[in-house]
Parts: sequence; structure tokens; C-alpha cells
Amino acid sequence: MSKKIGVLGCGWLGLPLARQLAGNSHQVYGTTTSSDKLIVLQKEGIAPYLISLSSTEIHGDIEGFLSHADILIINVPPRLRGNNAESFFKKMELLLNEVKKSPVTKILFISSTSVYGDIEGEVTEETPPKPTTESGKQLLDSEELFKNVDSLQTTVIRFGGLIGPKRHPVTMLSGRENLSNGDDPVNLIHQDDCIRMIVNVIDEQLWDRTFNGVYPLHPAKRDYYSLEAKKRGIPPPTYKVETPIKRGKTVTSMHFDQGHPIFKTSIGS
Repeated sequence: MSKKIGVLGCGWLGLPLARQLAGNSHQVYGTTTSSDKLIVLQKEGIAPYLISLSSTEIHGDIEGFLSHADILIINVPPRLRGNNAESFFKKMELLLNEVKKSPVTKILFISSTSVYGDIEGEVTEETPPKPTTESGKQLLDSEELFKNVDSLQTTVIRFGGLIGPKRHPVTMLSGRENLSNGDDPVNLIHQDDCIRMIVNVIDEQLWDRTFNGVYPLHPAKRDYYSLEAKKRGIPPPTYKVETPIKRGKTVTSMHFDQGHPIFKTSIGS
């Protein structure tokens, strides 16, 4: 059945997601912070809105955007570094105030496994989060902000490291020396699997839930990134030999677990 879906943030993940949802015959409304991208969204069958969030105000027709949606996908990553750093949590508070005045009844909040911090061993959705970074702390606070509103059904997806077209962490790690945590397992997920998870939540109406989104293969960082660098013909990163060896964390999902058809795109090139 066709649904009215707003995608807040049509960037690297949000645009192909919105395209997929429109292709599935849903009515899709998408936001961008770039006026040049409005025509791109329109050509994809996505009703475009020019909207940007700051910690003090929302620029653009947020009321008009939300007025069309029953489901809102919040796909806005925290940007807490550099000279333009702003409070992500305050942005979400402003957004929630607008959502409360709109017909939106369901929220799909895109979060990150960074909320688990430096926990070691296997991590599932039942593992209590212990964020250590400012980004992780504000993401967790923002998750709770929406989950605590009785009038909203909020599902959270905590994605691992995102890989896909023109995006892979090995390009940033290439040539770096004496990195730590080489024995830690990787926790990655391909863009295609991210989209499959989100579509599945909507199609199966998996609301008021929390899911981890990580591909069920976890090689050590030193092995994985060395191999990925070799495949690309770029200098591999090197890692320190650490004793005792740290376990790191292995993030899994109790719903989207090993062998589940959601995870179809390998993290290997």
C-alpha cells in the first residue's frame, strides 16, 4: 500500500533511499540543503524541499514538508567537528517541535553504532549503550528524544560504518602508519543493505523497535584494510602490534542476523 514518506536529508544515503521508495510507488518528499539539487530530486519523482537545520532555527518550509508525510525518515548525521560545529541535539529538539504540529505519526531515526562506545565483545540491541564521543552521546540523546513521545512510533536503526559508491574508509586510512586497534573487528554495512533494512522496516511495519545494521562478517581491521588497499592499488595502512590483544566490539542484530536476506551486499570489493 502506498505511503506518504518524508526523507529528511537526501544525501549519499538519503537520495538512493528516496529513489527506491518512489520506485516502490510511495509518495516521497525529500529535503536538500543545496538549491542545485532540487531539480535532481524532482527528476527522481521526489517532491523537493530546500531545508537546513541549525541549533537555533530551521531554514525553509519545514511545515509544508512535514504536512505531506505520515512517516518521517530522519537521516541527518551529526556534524560536531570544525569551525561550524553545532549542537545536533538542539537541532533535533527544534525538529521535534515541528513534528508534533504535523500529521507525522511514525519516525525512522538513522543512528550509529557509535552509541555503544568502547564496549568490547558481542554487542546486540540489548546491550546498554555507553557512548564515549560527543557525536555518540548526542545521537543517543536524540534517539531518546523521539522515543519518549507517546504520540510517535519511533524505530531506530544504528548503522555501522557505511560503504558503497565513492565511499570506503580505506581511502582515508591509506598510507597511515602505526594505527592502533588493528585486531579489532570491522563493523561495516553497504549502502544497498542500509536501504534494504529501511524499506523492510516500513513494509513490515516494524515500529517502536531498535535495530543494529551491520554486515555479519567481521575480519580484523589490519587484514581487511590491507586487502582492500591492495585491491585498489593504494598504500595499505600499518598497525601497531599490541599486547595484550584487545577484543574490540562485534556488532550484530537479533532481528537482522546472520543469514537474513537483508544482508546481500558483501563488504569486500
